Amino acid sequence: MTPAQALPKVLDRIDADLDRSLERLFAFLRLQSISTDPAYAAQCRSAADFIAKDLESLGLKAQVRPTAGHPVVVAKPDGAGRPGPRVLFYGHYDVQPVDPLELWETPPFEPRIADLPGGRRIIVARGACDDKGQLMTFVEACRAFKAVTGELPLDITVMIEGEEECGSKNLYPFVKENAAELRRDIALVCDTGMWNATTPSVTTSLRGLVYEEVTVTCADRDLHSGLFGGAAQNPIRVLSRILAALHDDEGRVTLPGFYDGVHELPADIRNELAALKLTPEEFLGQIGLKIPAGEKDRMLIEQISTRPTCDANGIVGGYTGEGAKTVIAAKASAKVSFRLVGDQDPERVRDSFRAFVAARIPADCKVEFQNHACSGALQIPFDNPALVKARAALAQEWGKTAVTVGAGGSIPIVGDFKTVLGMDTIMVGFALDDDRVHSPNEKYDLTSFHKGARSWARILAALAG
Repeated sequence: MTPAQALPKVLDRIDADLDRSLERLFAFLRLQSISTDPAYAAQCRSAADFIAKDLESLGLKAQVRPTAGHPVVVAKPDGAGRPGPRVLFYGHYDVQPVDPLELWETPPFEPRIADLPGGRRIIVARGACDDKGQLMTFVEACRAFKAVTGELPLDITVMIEGEEECGSKNLYPFVKENAAELRRDIALVCDTGMWNATTPSVTTSLRGLVYEEVTVTCADRDLHSGLFGGAAQNPIRVLSRILAALHDDEGRVTLPGFYDGVHELPADIRNELAALKLTPEEFLGQIGLKIPAGEKDRMLIEQISTRPTCDANGIVGGYTGEGAKTVIAAKASAKVSFRLVGDQDPERVRDSFRAFVAARIPADCKVEFQNHACSGALQIPFDNPALVKARAALAQEWGKTAVTVGAGGSIPIVGDFKTVLGMDTIMVGFALDDDRVHSPNEKYDLTSFHKGARSWARILAALAG
């Protein structure tokens, strides 16, 4: 029986097993695997052991591998895998700290089912969405295949790390050291979200990041503004003028060559985004704004996902304490970030920014730069066969076309999969905007968990087909 032939019974199994699936998830959620706090190191190890044991029950050979920090769980077929593409599934068992604890309605590591208006039922606990609930949707889909057919539908390797919430600093060396073992045909990640509660999505791009810190020095000390004002260069004024010049009146970034490598969306994809009808009132209204600040000739959804950006993230100079102090600062500094898309070259953007700033520094002043990030964007080709199959499978489950969206931020491991392992990544998740990720009372809709497992079953069957 092929995975496609088995799919109806697999979906029935997921439905029938929902209560037991929740019991397994709740046991996982009770483990206080806060990776950033050394006091919880033993709980992180317990979470690694828990998921390793669960993956063993699927017929995979699982190991808890040490790193310089928390361990990584690797599970792979014990013997020859099934025909079809070989996949690597990634997730993480660690969670964020729970502070402020007093804002939780119930203890964060005592998971519960709660009811919301409109008939929504939710799972409430730290990690319910990020990422224990999400990764367990994939595990439960695999479990159903194992129960119905006696085997997994594909050659599946699973890698679950324990430091995503504190920077994954030990994951890159782990992946590099074990590249031959981890290199598959495609990677799967379930750490993203739905477009809305009824519309699935696949994340097809991640913006890159150039992050520069620039410091302008004018006088050799802070100056009395009554004595030197009007004659001495003011680094705050110099720096402010430079930052203001980074955008034109149409919202475009003015750095020479900045848009080199920025590609237009295919017409059908752009039409899909337009059909979502994301409005400023809907998106910006929730934060007290109403007028988009990006490129005026671009849709709002393009501005936040598929177009490059430039933002000043901080500016410091002079006296910032309470009351007045009439000084002209000797130094002023700013932190500036660029989100990149397509084939933009991060080093060229960095160099262009530095040249742009240096050309505007007065002759008797100086400027220094420090780089904090310099990474390119990632884009999955829209005609990638695995992407096409995943979208079709999601549409079958949810009854709506799965939209392809770009993520405004970055997921570093996806970049490592591409650069180290040479793999594209299909990013499918079932989180919702109101899941309170990283906040008190984190939740995961019961529908997201249930239909998420069904969705992964359909995707795996489609990939196997």
